[in-house]
Amino acid sequence: MTLSLLGFLGMSLIDVLDILLVALIIFVVFRWIRNSTALNIFLAIIAIYVMVVIVDALGMKLMSALLGTFVDVGVVALIVIFQPEIRHFLFRIGSEMKLSSKGRELLGRILGTHAPKMDSAAIDEVAEACRAMSDEKTGALMVFPHGDSLDYIVGTGDKIDAAISRRLIMNLFFKNSPLHDGAMIIRGGRILAARCTLPITDRSDIPASFGMRHKAAIGISEQTDADVIVVSEETGNVSFVRQGELRHISNMNELKLLLDAAFTGGEEPVGKKEKD
Repeated sequence: MTLSLLGFLGMSLIDVLDILLVALIIFVVFRWIRNSTALNIFLAIIAIYVMVVIVDALGMKLMSALLGTFVDVGVVALIVIFQPEIRHFLFRIGSEMKLSSKGRELLGRILGTHAPKMDSAAIDEVAEACRAMSDEKTGALMVFPHGDSLDYIVGTGDKIDAAISRRLIMNLFFKNSPLHDGAMIIRGGRILAARCTLPITDRSDIPASFGMRHKAAIGISEQTDADVIVVSEETGNVSFVRQGELRHISNMNELKLLLDAAFTGGEEPVGKKEKD
C-alpha cells in the first residue's frame, strides 16, 4: 500500500513508521541531554544530517561525498565526546531493568562485581558521623559504590582501607586534616580511600547554592551506580544523591533507611527530593 503526500512524494506505511521511530529517538535523546552542554553538539549533528539528506535528494554528488566523509569521521569523535553521556544512558537503561535483590546478588557473584554489604552497625556509624558533622557544619562527601568499580577514583586519593568508624570519618573530614578535601570511598564495611577526586557534572541547571561537593556528588552518581552522601559546610544540611537526584535528609533515621535499602534491596522511605 502506498500513500500519496502532496501529490508527488510516494510513502509507504513502513516509511511512516520509520519516520516516527526516528522522531521518537531524537525526542528521547533531546530529553536526555537537554540540561547538558552536549545539547549544542546534538543540534549541530541534526543540522548536518538534514544537509546530508537534502544534498542526496538533489543529487549533489560532490557535497554528498564531502558530508559523508565528515559524518564517518564524526562518528568516532562523537563516541569520544559523548563517552560520559553514553555511559550514563546505558546505566539508566540497565537500572530500569530491575532484578530482585537475590538476582542482583547472584549475577554480581557470577560477574565478579558483587559488592560487600554494609551491616547495620556500619550504617549507624556513618549516620552518627553525619549527624555530628551536620551539627558542627563540617563539610563531607562520601561515596558508596555498588556494582561499578571505582578503582580509578580510589587511585586519585590516599588509600585508607580501615573499618568504618564515626570518629575516623569525622577526623578525616576535620577542616585541618590534610585529607579533608575530596571524597571518601566506602565499599561494604570499609573505608577504602579519602581525598579522592570526583567528576563534576556538566549540567547547567544546578542552583548556585550548591557547591562543588554537590556538583561532584551529582557527577559521580550520573556516571556510576554509586550513592553519595553530602554534608554542606555552609548550612550543615545533609543530602543523599542517587542517579543525579538530590534528596534532602531531614533526620538520621531517614538516612539509615536509605542506606539499608541501598544495600539490602528494601523499600526506600518516602521523602522529598531537592529541586536541582
